[in-house]
Amino acid sequence: MNNMLQRILLACSMLALAASVSAAEIVVIVNPANPATAMTTAQASQFFLGKSTMFTPVDQAESASIRAEFYKKVSDKDLSEVKAIWSKLVFTGKAAAPKELHSSAEVKKAVAGNPTGIGYIEKSAVDSSVKVVTTLP
Repeated sequence: MNNMLQRILLACSMLALAASVSAAEIVVIVNPANPATAMTTAQASQFFLGKSTMFTPVDQAESASIRAEFYKKVSDKDLSEVKAIWSKLVFTGKAAAPKELHSSAEVKKAVAGNPTGIGYIEKSAVDSSVKVVTTLP
């Protein structure tokens, strides 16, 4: 019985940890030299879905959980829908898909080094090298 109680407590702890990881706030970031000070989620969606070329989007890796959460919050689309949109844009020559990086640290570094860069990271990863223009609900 004691072993069963330990397993239940371990499972509850793992669920709580998973919930806290997925509940991390996501922010949209730009280069500090960028004149933008705020952006709506609809505006951010335009840059990450290829509808505007004013900014150069930088994406998280396809396997990153933050990526799925970001697209759901910013455009109400799942990753397969986003992939289909970009496939069509690339195939027709209308746009190039955003560069994929493997971590929030890499996204932050890329945006900090590009005056037109835009990306998304966990709010906890923000520092003075980037500027937050949107916090996703």
